[in-house]
Amino acid sequence: MSFDILFPSILNGLTTGAVYALIALGLTLIYGVLHIINFAHGASLMVALYAVYFLKTHLGIDPYLALPLLVAGMFALGYGLQRFIINRASHGKDENILLVTLGISIVLENLALMFFKSDTRSIETAYTLTTVQIGPAFIALPKLVAFVGALVTSAVLLWTVTRTDLGRAIRAVAKEKQGARLCGIDVDHVYAMSFGIGLACLGAAACFLLPAYYVNPQVGSGFVLVAFTIVVLGGMGSFTGALIGGLLIGVVESLGGLLLGESLGQIGIFAIFIGVLLFRPQGLFGARA
Repeated sequence: MSFDILFPSILNGLTTGAVYALIALGLTLIYGVLHIINFAHGASLMVALYAVYFLKTHLGIDPYLALPLLVAGMFALGYGLQRFIINRASHGKDENILLVTLGISIVLENLALMFFKSDTRSIETAYTLTTVQIGPAFIALPKLVAFVGALVTSAVLLWTVTRTDLGRAIRAVAKEKQGARLCGIDVDHVYAMSFGIGLACLGAAACFLLPAYYVNPQVGSGFVLVAFTIVVLGGMGSFTGALIGGLLIGVVESLGGLLLGESLGQIGIFAIFIGVLLFRPQGLFGARA
């Protein structure tokens, strides 16, 4: 296989993988603090994509200009869901949280089906078909913007978690909830903030995705399956693992599509998933239990 074919495929995989990583970072943040898997993650991404779609079609707001609105809106949605629904309905039991998030996912997807039917929708912008040449490769401009934007957003999230007072509180609660409460940290508030930040990542991902992608009520399912694989690959709760795992999975998917055809491109992803579970269940950057 020639370099002129291989290089564009790898570059395309990296641009897709950066968005995968951003989605997985939100998922791993929620897991790292609440120690539960958010089954509503895919449905929440679908809500964000519909929000970007309607902001563009009804208000004429460009997806990239909608970024602050979507990040703030999805943060508010996540904070409210955790503080007023998930926290109250779970009664402190992790198994209840899983059921509540699954229920939220079902409700959101069925509401989308009721209001928007199963039609697939997309948007057109002045730059949708614009390409940028990088060496022998021609990359769609929206994908290149998504790559840079996802990396910048990921860097801001990592800085927030490692360098701010909120980040220290998040890490304290993730490490020892009761100890953090004894130190005066409002654990319920930190839970809600973590859930809100996790969904804010989805708001940013939706703004980067839609200029080159589409939305329908089931669109989140495919992304969340890949995000789960990335979280397991990188290590449960590892932000570095989620970022590197996302880029790696994007390249594997792209090369798989090149070698096996687009319909079989994701076989490599799930082969990696099974391999990690068999030979390194803690993930690439996870610690042994």
